[in-house]
Amino acid sequence: MVASYKLASRNETLEMVRTWQTEGLKIVFSNGCFDILHAGHVEYLSEARKLGDRLVIGLNSDRSVRRIKGPNRPVCDENDRAAVLSALQVVDAVTLFDEDTPEALIELLLPDILVKGSDWKISDIAGADAVLGHGGQVLTLPLLEGRSTTGIIEKIIRAYSPSQGSSETG
Repeated sequence: MVASYKLASRNETLEMVRTWQTEGLKIVFSNGCFDILHAGHVEYLSEARKLGDRLVIGLNSDRSVRRIKGPNRPVCDENDRAAVLSALQVVDAVTLFDEDTPEALIELLLPDILVKGSDWKISDIAGADAVLGHGGQVLTLPLLEGRSTTGIIEKIIRAYSPSQGSSETG
């Protein structure tokens, strides 16, 4: 699969962020696994992008997702997840991180705004202290009710489980 043109290394992303900030643009950063992209993700990322001029996504690597979500995740590999995110017009850059949290990446990039979903308390958001200490903002955005990758996976499993009388060929 061809790598996405918006997928950049940590250093390339830092260079982009600094250039954009020098140009006076406001940088918004968010992160996640984005394993199976769904309407909740799209709505969230669209709202995040409205907060600034550029949206940078820190994407958990496959190894990071496995440590956090378990051995059966991710469903989609990091290159596919990066390609799908990059196809969204609201996303300006995607960079992978292998750690369990994006704290080191956020401390490096120092975005103007750090955004997570409303299921996070600001005090629990990785990198919040660095962004606030640099004069930036840390915000949470509402999530679309009933939308989650885990929920989608569970629905698929129920639909194709032998106890439901369904077959995988249907």
